Amino acid sequence: MSYTALYRKFRPDTFADVKGQDHIVTTLKNQIRAGRLGHAYLFTGTRGTGKTTVAKILARTVNCENPTQEGPCGECRICRAIAAGASMNVIEIDAASNNGVDNIREIVEEVSYSPAEGKYKVYIIDEVHMLSIGAFNALLKTLEEPPSYVIFILATTEVHKLPVTILSRCQRYDFKRITIDTIAARMRQLTETEQVQVEEKALRYIAKAADGSMRDALSLLDQCIAFNLGDELTYDKVLDVLGAVDTEVFSRLLRCVLDQNVLGCVQLLEEIVMQGRELTQFVTDFTWYLRNLMLVQSSDNLEDVIDMSSDNLARLKEEAEMVDMNRIIRYIRIFSELSGQIRYASQKRIMVEIALIKLCRPGMETSQDALLERIRDVEDKVEKGVAVLPAQYAPDQAGAPAAGGGSAPGPQLPQAIPDDVREVVGRWTAIVGQAENPMRIYLKEAIPSLGGDGHLMLVLEDGVPSDYFTQHPQNKEQLENLISGYAGKKIEVNIQVAANRQEARENYFDLRQGIPGVNMEIEEEE
Repeated sequence: MSYTALYRKFRPDTFADVKGQDHIVTTLKNQIRAGRLGHAYLFTGTRGTGKTTVAKILARTVNCENPTQEGPCGECRICRAIAAGASMNVIEIDAASNNGVDNIREIVEEVSYSPAEGKYKVYIIDEVHMLSIGAFNALLKTLEEPPSYVIFILATTEVHKLPVTILSRCQRYDFKRITIDTIAARMRQLTETEQVQVEEKALRYIAKAADGSMRDALSLLDQCIAFNLGDELTYDKVLDVLGAVDTEVFSRLLRCVLDQNVLGCVQLLEEIVMQGRELTQFVTDFTWYLRNLMLVQSSDNLEDVIDMSSDNLARLKEEAEMVDMNRIIRYIRIFSELSGQIRYASQKRIMVEIALIKLCRPGMETSQDALLERIRDVEDKVEKGVAVLPAQYAPDQAGAPAAGGGSAPGPQLPQAIPDDVREVVGRWTAIVGQAENPMRIYLKEAIPSLGGDGHLMLVLEDGVPSDYFTQHPQNKEQLENLISGYAGKKIEVNIQVAANRQEARENYFDLRQGIPGVNMEIEEEE
């Protein structure tokens, strides 16, 4: 015997089996009991929320010989005929493939004939928004004043595409997205019936991935069970089947972003790709993770709203202390935009990498929240100590601030340069020439300046040049050894990052300008 998919096998047969749409089920049951049935219904809502299912239950109930409070009896001759698709009383039409004027005219002609058995002829038109304008116009008159024995049930996921003239002739029922708890409970019930062992955490992840659709949830569950047939369905196995990423990975990624560690982000993405994870799902899940982070920072009592284990929640609360709300909102904006672009993109990985670099480098953006983050970064650098202040704030020779900011533009020469730093800068051309590529390339663009602690400070442009030293300690150690060889003593080097070369020139004094005989242009040695 051929296998029947779970969503078909367990499709509700009565109103009692319909989950998550109590507001609609109760209204329809009351109408049936009071004999106040409408002549045209419009069922709208996202996919997999029960529109067609409820339409079929309603069609069977109004024709059932022995209806109950919860719908059709399922045992009478008419119920069995409708369930088997052999009844002339219930006509299902797919408007996606029958959307022309002629298709609707056939319906208009058929409604003049009363049902051969039962009380009502019920027309269920699925995806009704696909009808052409001419088809809608052909349906208008019949939809407004059908015979007393005809009921129209229109179903659509895109109600905004329907003409107002159609909307005004129907009783509209909006199907809600089904909650994670409701979907998980229904799947638990079905897995017990099917005698399948499943972890609760696995069910809840599938329910979240279904995005409010019961049908999608059952399809995903079916797929996971088939992959692990005969074994317990665990959370890790669900992640493998769906190409999803564990929450712990999102925590690691967020911390790389907060550290502005581009290399760490790219390496973590490489790890995710090599594990065969689906990048579209990854973007959606990371956006959800950022949403949870935002909620945790907004309130201390959101455990019931955030579907997460206690360990992960504790880690999320720790991260909420590390980042401010404006930055979280900026992250969510970037990944929300990416979510809308990546679904049909051919280079998904590159798009994700660009988004991660944007998170780490607010200087790439000109939006207000990115500008605020850049200001906060500057404030952080000031708190850590900036060696040379801009000229308008630099003290004059008497030690007082320059009046009115009228001093010479650019940073001023420090009053005292340590001898070892002076010696290193005096031999800077030779030091750079001795370095190997790519270090030599980056040193040619660097500005040797003086740190607040009297140590040599190299000012490098934000991005690859600065990452070469800050993200790879061995490169910085190699540079210090090279410089120490020329100085004859251990020289410590501080790396300072500037947003761009202009900022570096404006805010940091180039010691080569204050030491006579130092060539500013570094020539490539043969």
